[in-house]
Amino acid sequence: MKDFPAAYQSSAGSPLAVDKAFYRGIAEETAGRTLVESFTVPIRTGRAWTVPAGHVFRIVTVEGPQVGDLNLWNRHNPRERLWASRTRQLQAAHVTTFDRLWSTLPYLRPIATITSDSLKDYGIDEFGGRIHDLLGTRCDPYVNRMLTGEDFDFHCHSNLVRAVAPYGLTELDVHDVLNVFQCTGLNRADKYFMRACPAKTGDHLEFFAEIDLLCALSTCPGGDLSVPLWGPDARDPLEVCRPLGVEVHALDEALLEGWAPPQSPPYKGAHGMTLRKPAWEG
Repeated sequence: MKDFPAAYQSSAGSPLAVDKAFYRGIAEETAGRTLVESFTVPIRTGRAWTVPAGHVFRIVTVEGPQVGDLNLWNRHNPRERLWASRTRQLQAAHVTTFDRLWSTLPYLRPIATITSDSLKDYGIDEFGGRIHDLLGTRCDPYVNRMLTGEDFDFHCHSNLVRAVAPYGLTELDVHDVLNVFQCTGLNRADKYFMRACPAKTGDHLEFFAEIDLLCALSTCPGGDLSVPLWGPDARDPLEVCRPLGVEVHALDEALLEGWAPPQSPPYKGAHGMTLRKPAWEG
C-alpha cells in the first residue's frame, strides 16, 4: 500500500514545526528540574491537579501495565481544553515525543508538548496497534448500561467527573481523552480494537505545559486491557488493574530561555455574519 501524504503540512515557523532541540533539552537536562509534586492514583479512581506553564508532568506505570485516561483544560478558562480530533489531524492518531496536544476553538493552540516517551520505539505491532491513543475515548457508564444492562460507577468518565468536581467542573466539562499507555488500532473492517498494554514498571509519558493547566487522570477500570470488557468472554478485570504515578517538575529558567506560551491564531472575523441594529433602534 502506498503512503499518502498528510493533509496538514508544517512550514518553517509554524506551530507544527516543533523546536526539537528545545524540548530535547528539557527531557535530557534532568539536573535542571525540581520535583514539586508527586502522588499515586489508585486503581479505578481519578485525580485532578494543576501544572503551571513552563513545568513538566510525567505519568508513570509504577507497578506494571495500566491504561490511563487524560483530560486537559486551561486552568483559568475550562472552555479551552484538549481537542482530541484536531490533535489527531495535526499530529497523529497515536502520539509520542515532540507531538503537541491542541485546544478547542476559538483558542486553537498547543497546550502541552510531549517531551519524553519510554515507549516511543514500540512502533506498529503485527496487528497495526500503536501506543498512546487518540482514536477512541473514555469508557463510560452509559455505554456499559447499554451493553450489559448494569450500572457501574467507576468507568473513566465517572472517575474524571469526580476528580474535577472540587475545581468547579461538571460532567459536561469532561471531554475526549488521550488514552495514555493504551495500544489500539483499526482492524480490516475499520473497527476500533484494543490490545493488552505493553508498558512495564517504570515506563512513562512526559508533557511540557505550554499554558497553565488543569489535568485529570483516570486509572481505567479495564486495567491493562488484557481481559475482554464486553462480549461473551467478558469478566471483571480487577486483577489486571494497577495504580499510576504522577510527577510535576519545575524547570530552571535556563531551560526555558526563548520560550513563551503559544498564542491563538489572530482570526478577527465574524464567520461571515454582519451585525445589525436591533429593531427598536430603528
